[in-house]
Amino acid sequence: MSKPTPLSGFPELLPAQRFAELAMIETLARTFELHGFVNLETRAVEPLDQLLSKGETSKEVYVLKRLQDEGDGDAGMGLHFDLTVPFARYVLENAGKLEFPFRRYQIQKVWRGERPQQGRFREFTQADIDVVGQGELPFHHDVEVARVMAEALARLPIPRATLQVNNRKVLEGFYLALGLADPEAVMRVVDKLDKVPAEKLVEMLHEEAGVGAEDAAKVLALAEISAPDRSFIDHVRALGADHPLLDEGLDELGSVIDGCAEVEGVDVVVDLRIARGLDYYTGTVFETRLTGYERLGSICSGGRYDRLASDGRTTYPGVGISLGLSRLVVPLVADGFGADRSVPSAVLVALVAEDSRGASDAIANALRANDVPCEVAATAQKFGKQIRYAERRGIPYVLFPGTDGAAHQVKDIRSGDQVDVDPATWTPPSADLTPTVSHSTEESNK
Repeated sequence: MSKPTPLSGFPELLPAQRFAELAMIETLARTFELHGFVNLETRAVEPLDQLLSKGETSKEVYVLKRLQDEGDGDAGMGLHFDLTVPFARYVLENAGKLEFPFRRYQIQKVWRGERPQQGRFREFTQADIDVVGQGELPFHHDVEVARVMAEALARLPIPRATLQVNNRKVLEGFYLALGLADPEAVMRVVDKLDKVPAEKLVEMLHEEAGVGAEDAAKVLALAEISAPDRSFIDHVRALGADHPLLDEGLDELGSVIDGCAEVEGVDVVVDLRIARGLDYYTGTVFETRLTGYERLGSICSGGRYDRLASDGRTTYPGVGISLGLSRLVVPLVADGFGADRSVPSAVLVALVAEDSRGASDAIANALRANDVPCEVAATAQKFGKQIRYAERRGIPYVLFPGTDGAAHQVKDIRSGDQVDVDPATWTPPSADLTPTVSHSTEESNK
């Protein structure tokens, strides 16, 4: 094979980096399962008519087609670009077999044919949680989803995250109180506030939503409100708007911020500029920023949608949030995120001579019987070279087989300590059994 040409947008990690990613996946899965979320994996392909139902993604769908297309059924399918569309289909297909409200999490690859750039890829991993109801879904699940993801973010070895929360009812109720005829058009403009100067936004509000200068100033004043507690309610009330939908939204948003107040290691704040431009969100909405990596934009977003799926008779409302795992991991990797060794082995069993490989294999098997990850040296080099082999891979211990009745000895190559051991009973300290994940800015998450 000739030297391969790199493909942009399809990130691949080195072993130590992959260990770090797997550790994050394990942490996420454990957190989700502690809250009763069940794991799902859906197929990679969906019918094109389902994938294209979200018009803004039509240019990003990868179409599935065999090289030798004989028109025998592969046409009309594409790779999923998110995990929400396949989950909605899964719910409809299995509604009679599921218990509602149904909690699920998915950590899976998705594909999106967009231009690769920082934090955006053609193939990437997402981690989603959703709660879906049958006919109705009580609001307290919005609080639940926010808290679960806040806990998950706090447990990851990453810089400190800020989970920003809003409620579209607050925005819509406020706009209706102002007498604005098209609240959704206003929300779509406000959602661009981080990318467009305020002066330009005033023009866009007038041109795209028919908002006058006085009302535009109030719209922007609302968007500037942010708080880590219920104080945001007083700030909104001070703007003088009054509408039943606004009251409902403020009450719901206050419940979310209260429900997350005890989560440590992550900041949960109300931010009234968060609108989430997609119009299928009907209540709570989420976005997440990472300290020191604000350039990535939101790494974790979602919200409440009262029409996740419908079979024509029953509607299935839901609330969910999606973490862009690759969007998070790849930039961190570039800044030193990874594990302290490139192999799972905690012990290298030295090889005295090639004809004694069987004895070293027996020692390794005794260690593995006690769940100690280990490997036998590849060649019977001098022990100094075998130690350096372990050092290059980050393996903390080398076990030297005893010969002529001598005891086996294990050496901690970090400290130089060497002691007699029985491979049938000895195990390294628990902290050394698996690679340790670290990041240069990990302490900012404390």
